[in-house]
Amino acid sequence: MTSKRPLSHTAIPASGPDGVQSDLAPAAFYQAKAYRPEDSVGYLMRNILNRVAQEVERQLADTALTNAQWVPLYKLFIEDASTVAQLARMCNLDNGAMTRTLDRLESKGLCKRVRSEIDRRVVNIELTDAGRQAASVIPSVLCGVQNAHLAGFNAEEFETLRGYLRRILTNAETIAAHAKNS
Repeated sequence: MTSKRPLSHTAIPASGPDGVQSDLAPAAFYQAKAYRPEDSVGYLMRNILNRVAQEVERQLADTALTNAQWVPLYKLFIEDASTVAQLARMCNLDNGAMTRTLDRLESKGLCKRVRSEIDRRVVNIELTDAGRQAASVIPSVLCGVQNAHLAGFNAEEFETLRGYLRRILTNAETIAAHAKNS
């Protein structure tokens, strides 16, 4: 039977700058007695993400694409994925939810399913001309929205912020992998 110690007491396996595996002790920035959600990094990141997503969706209103639809459309556009399973993985959705999203995109004439000629079991998703046209505006919208949310940052602050966020993401991925393996 595996021990279910609270994460706050569990060291996080990590690679140091020299590539040597070590255990990082969790930080002690938060204390249960004084915890205020609105001051937490997670709350702030979620709130920022929600506001960015709302602004992207507002700016894409003319395309009639929702947040749930533009993400897989864009993934297809930049060729990050070509099957339902790949798209689901890339968008952090289950296959059923992705299939429903693709049904909506297909009904809008933005993509089509094409059976693979190499492996008939595989169904690839391809953008239509209308899908490529709709997806082509997404990068400029994303850049505009993100740049607006970074107003007042200089280049050094931007790089520092991005570095901190990557560190948090690396910790999150390490915690998830550790939990999966224990």
